[in-house]
Amino acid sequence: MMELIRDGFVIAGKDLRKEWKTKETISVMLIFSALVVLVFSFAFDPANQTVKTVIPGLVWLITIFSALLGLNRSFASELENGCLNGLRAAPIDPASIYIGKVIANFVLVLFVQMVSIPVLFILFDYRFAGSLLWFLATVFLGTYGLIIIGTFLAALAVNAQNSEMLLPVLLLPLLSPLMIGAVQASAAFAGGENMESAMSWIQLMAGYDLLFTAVCLLLFEYILEDS
Repeated sequence: MMELIRDGFVIAGKDLRKEWKTKETISVMLIFSALVVLVFSFAFDPANQTVKTVIPGLVWLITIFSALLGLNRSFASELENGCLNGLRAAPIDPASIYIGKVIANFVLVLFVQMVSIPVLFILFDYRFAGSLLWFLATVFLGTYGLIIIGTFLAALAVNAQNSEMLLPVLLLPLLSPLMIGAVQASAAFAGGENMESAMSWIQLMAGYDLLFTAVCLLLFEYILEDS
């Protein structure tokens, strides 16, 4: 297991170093998230208390669609110069490739969230009245679930025609239970209300993440062979 994780960090390091040099993906993700925040800040009156109830939903709207931009590139970039064939032929467990891609994608999306969520709260003058620790735990669980499924489906769709369109079609229905829980828990923990209900959503998200982590790790080898 430790070897799997070590090899995964090596692959994640390769991807993150490449992204640090080119900044192809992260720049697009940041621009998209900034546009979404600006558009909604002008479309709605930040002083309206009713509008502030949609802020947790906006957090996940930004997260999902900016993540899609990065997920589409995570395996598509490996097709250049036969890099995917090299990874497939490498003397490592295929699960290590999946773990590495998950780590790299997770880091990129977390970076976007670290920039976009505070800006969103500032522009809407959102008063955080709940538990910051549990809110961050909700963001972590929701983002992790998004990335583990998104990375798996990105590998599945990489060789398909119009893979950029196929990935959202496959991903968004599977994400529905997780995102419902994430929005509900985020709203509760940010507003300081319905905390008991929010804990039930957290349990749902944790179970969802564990289930799909196991399934994706088991099936990724077969996806890689066919990609």
